[in-house]
Amino acid sequence: MIRRPIKSSTAAILGVLSVLLLLGGYTFLAHRQYRSNPSDTTIPRWSQLQKGFASTIEVNRRSGDRWLVVDAVATGQRLFLGLAGGVVGSLLLGLAMGCFSPVEAFFYPPLSLLAKVPPTAALAVFFVLVGTGNNMYVTMIFFGVLPTMTLTVYLAVKEFPDELLYKAYTLGASHLEVVWTIIFRQVLPKFIDAVRLSIGPAMVYLIAAEMVVGDVGFGYRIRLQSKLTNMSVVYPYLALLAAFGFSMDSLLRLLQRKLCPWYESKR
Repeated sequence: MIRRPIKSSTAAILGVLSVLLLLGGYTFLAHRQYRSNPSDTTIPRWSQLQKGFASTIEVNRRSGDRWLVVDAVATGQRLFLGLAGGVVGSLLLGLAMGCFSPVEAFFYPPLSLLAKVPPTAALAVFFVLVGTGNNMYVTMIFFGVLPTMTLTVYLAVKEFPDELLYKAYTLGASHLEVVWTIIFRQVLPKFIDAVRLSIGPAMVYLIAAEMVVGDVGFGYRIRLQSKLTNMSVVYPYLALLAAFGFSMDSLLRLLQRKLCPWYESKR
């Protein structure tokens, strides 16, 4: 039956099984590649991956620092600053567009256009306007997530029923109270969903820029080690990026359940 719920234990077993199948498939491919060509490192075995990861946390003899530490600090700082600006800006602008028609008429056309422009395709524009320092990464993430998230908030506000607005005004609420006390709480769970969906694209924008002009960061390290076919370092970096994104998504889901329990029960 379509959308028929299953037991939580069954869902957990199926989730664990899917992960085990993924790990088992990689183990098989790595073993087959090793048997055909022991010197090939394109699909490293688990022991090689362990050595590669160890090299990222040890002090590098040439640079005198730990690759993973400096890359994580650089990439994390750029990602958080860009996302924070995009989240705050899209929330304020989306609420204003959904509540006030003049703001909607002014911002909707350019935001609809910018939402269709891939930030990675506009890398050269960011290089020229902002330079190639940290400001460029933050600006690219900001403008990469702002249009889509703003339109998400705007559409959620437009779905707010007029009946609740009339009731709030009848009870004596001001415009600001209606926006922040009623509309904001109604829109908040959908906004958190939008933030969750923006983590992946934001990471794509950042890694792509670091691959092109970065001198530190996950994208820079992946590009450098890929040229050396040192996949025992590349794969752990990719796994760490996936783990980070999954952790952020889980924290946002937990925040959504805490702040909007009614929305979780409704779904």
